[in-house]
Amino acid sequence: MSTSPTLPADPGAIASPEAPPGFRVRGQPAAAAVASALIRSARAHALLLVGPAGVGKTTLALDLAALLLCASAPADRPCRACRACRMVASGNHPDLYRLAPDGPGGQIRIGSRSEAEPGTIRRLVTDLALLPVEGGARVAIVEHADRLNEDAQSALLKTLEEPPAATTLILCADEEDRLLPTVQSRCARVRLGTLGARDMERLLADLGAADAPTANRLGRLARGRPGVALTWAGAPEAVVARDEIARTLLDLLAAGRAVRLAAIRRLSATAGEAAAALARDASPPPRARRGRPGAAAAPAPPAEQVPPETGAGPAAEGPVGAGIPSGSRRGSPAERRRAALLLVDVWRDLARDLALVDLGQQQRLRDPGLLDDLHASATTLGPGVAGRFLVHLDRAGELLESNVNPELVADVLVLAWPRAAQRLDIAR
Repeated sequence: MSTSPTLPADPGAIASPEAPPGFRVRGQPAAAAVASALIRSARAHALLLVGPAGVGKTTLALDLAALLLCASAPADRPCRACRACRMVASGNHPDLYRLAPDGPGGQIRIGSRSEAEPGTIRRLVTDLALLPVEGGARVAIVEHADRLNEDAQSALLKTLEEPPAATTLILCADEEDRLLPTVQSRCARVRLGTLGARDMERLLADLGAADAPTANRLGRLARGRPGVALTWAGAPEAVVARDEIARTLLDLLAAGRAVRLAAIRRLSATAGEAAAALARDASPPPRARRGRPGAAAAPAPPAEQVPPETGAGPAAEGPVGAGIPSGSRRGSPAERRRAALLLVDVWRDLARDLALVDLGQQQRLRDPGLLDDLHASATTLGPGVAGRFLVHLDRAGELLESNVNPELVADVLVLAWPRAAQRLDIAR
């Protein structure tokens, strides 16, 4: 059994970790340098790019694909000017394969034995067994590989261990713990991290996405994930909706049961509109297919957004994909779930900020603009109440990922949301 090489113990072993020329990923110089070195030295035929959603995994994977498929001299790759590089950028290179979650459950399926369905692992393995169209390298990118179920991961093992000649597989995962140990052991692992507040502000300003104050705020809200910040920057109406959700939740601390249940429906609709706005700013990747010049990409869930691409938010690795559109139409189950995930995400940031104000750590707030409101609300709650509510939000996120009814989850949360009068009960 072949094994993939391990990375240097110290990423600094690669001198001057800077993103190689021609790479488009931003804010990940060490990861880009390590991954590029592995590819150029042919030390790895399978890479696992891990890190939070929206930090640049998909963009780095596409950079590596351009590096492998570029037609220029090896020292000049990726040139970003040759025909091969242009096809990679447009998603039409015949030797570039991309596989992303699909369907209501957002899973990557193994596919049936009788027919290699598009968008499945069996179809990918079948396509990789064919000869390359351009006669050179081939690259397969599996986005959100942690969405592979165990059967699909097992079906991919043989290809990861002994891929066809001149074939490189790149797996992107937000949560590597969801991958089987046997899958992880066959890949060289490269980690991408979040950016600091100053780096986020500078990056957004350099890209012309926002002025300095807005860039600072979006960087905090995105928790150091450039792709997520860019998604919010491209959808200012979603930022307004986010503010409305946060302020309404603060008001509900003093509200009774009936008011809360009525308000949560409005908040869910607002979250759906925000999610839809974020999705409009995102450009979905092609579904798993063998690229063909001029072939139209089939619709797919938004991928993580990373500069200069537009991909996903806290999802699209930030903001979630499509939400409940405004109007009378009831959203699909997937839309309602994604809207609920966005609502929980905003709620989690708010509860965290309330807990920080309670601890006197205002400098760590996600949204300093709410400081006065947060302070006023925190004083009406007992010590640690907001912090303990984070457990409910984490559980809600898990339930939503398991396709539990979004409206039921929202109702339970809003009824469990602390009340100002509870501080006397807690004190006793």
